[in-house]
Amino acid sequence: MSETQKVTDLPSAAPPGGNGVDRFFEISARGSTFGREIRGGFATFFTMAYILVLNPIILGSAKDKFGHQLDHVQLTTATALVAAVMTVIMGVGGNLPLALAAGLGLNAVVAFQIAPLMSWDDAMGLVVLEGLLICVLVVTGLREAVMHAIPQPLKQAISVGIGLFIAFIGFVDAGFVSRIPDVASTTVPVQLGGTGTLSGWPVLVFCLGVLLTIGLLARRVKGAILISIVTMTTVAIVINSVADVKNWGLTVPEVPDDVVASPDFGLLGHFSLFGAFGRTGAITVVLLVFTLVLSDFFDTMGTVVGISAEAGLLDEEGKVPDLGRVLLIDGAAAVAGGAASASSATSYIESAAGVGEGSRTGFSNLVTGGLFAFALFLTPLLTIVPMQAAAPALVAVGFLMMTQVKHIDWDRYEIAIPAFLTIAVMPFTYSITNGIGAGFLAYVLIKAVLGKAKEIHWLLWATSALFLVYFAIDPIEQILGVK
Repeated sequence: MSETQKVTDLPSAAPPGGNGVDRFFEISARGSTFGREIRGGFATFFTMAYILVLNPIILGSAKDKFGHQLDHVQLTTATALVAAVMTVIMGVGGNLPLALAAGLGLNAVVAFQIAPLMSWDDAMGLVVLEGLLICVLVVTGLREAVMHAIPQPLKQAISVGIGLFIAFIGFVDAGFVSRIPDVASTTVPVQLGGTGTLSGWPVLVFCLGVLLTIGLLARRVKGAILISIVTMTTVAIVINSVADVKNWGLTVPEVPDDVVASPDFGLLGHFSLFGAFGRTGAITVVLLVFTLVLSDFFDTMGTVVGISAEAGLLDEEGKVPDLGRVLLIDGAAAVAGGAASASSATSYIESAAGVGEGSRTGFSNLVTGGLFAFALFLTPLLTIVPMQAAAPALVAVGFLMMTQVKHIDWDRYEIAIPAFLTIAVMPFTYSITNGIGAGFLAYVLIKAVLGKAKEIHWLLWATSALFLVYFAIDPIEQILGVK
């Protein structure tokens, strides 16, 4: 989509749905078709299926205070189960093409910041508390009010920043861009390939995938992103079978020996809601929960706004339809993730891949959620897509979301500077939350120094104050003596 569309811009002459499913999900009313929704559901799944591999690795590699580690197979089952259930619930209850799964970044906080201070049960209990607190904020209307208080240009900047962020993720995860090791004694943080040059079959698969994807998009081929993922996965499987490839990353593209694998639900329900308070201390627990809430809160906000904007579902005032239900389901996903020991589940920006395929309703979530459910039993078969075959979709979607930058008034510094910081900080710090926080703080500051403080919604003042605490969390912890 070359520009952000409003709901009213979508085809209004579409015939009424011929069946109850069409009418329930408003498929025809939103100018979509069952074919587009199905293609989008597949594209979203294949673009985010890496979480079935990555989440167990991140959580399974960490030890809690007592030296215990979580079982890899059980983590895979928990990750797939939560993603399947919550993605379907979002589709039915929120009617947005927005899939959910264990949140990257959030799982790292749980694994490497929280778990070493307590038991795994206590750590997952904090995740449940975080989700419950977010649900309270939704029920009271505070979370939705914050989203509505954000100026439209900042929402557009959030979408653009997310576009650059996920494109960067694609380049890095595919090995096209890599971090230069600190031992290289250079101030340049990243480089082309692993050594400053492109080498290896996996990177070739990615490059060919990017060329194929942009070629199909330029010709406006239906199913361009999904066609590219499937085609390049097939190519990767062939290459892996005939060439000596040493490193594909987390997922090796090879036909598995066993197609069916039994799920292990052993981690479900292993959490302690208030155990951390007795073992770690109230102040530490409050700060840890605050960190989780703030990260989840604004990552979701950015994702929901970005996906809705790209799907053309924002109304004339730039608001997301049925936002309250969407945010409540997202909060419930955090609760479910903690209760299943899969870490906090949240809305996935990779859903943009499905939107790029034409998804406009929650029906596509039934497909994505169904595939995650199948992954409970067919994990060896459904996780053979290497990142090098899926990453071109992230690059392509990054372009699609980048086009919204033209709607920002770059001649007004009070808008342009916060927008720029929002866009730049996201990829440069590898965090959606950091980008939103930088943009909010800059917006409030500039408005204040220009004598326009009264134009700032009180919720933006409050949110910016929270972000100030968020960015200054280290000195605050030192002052309070919790480090």
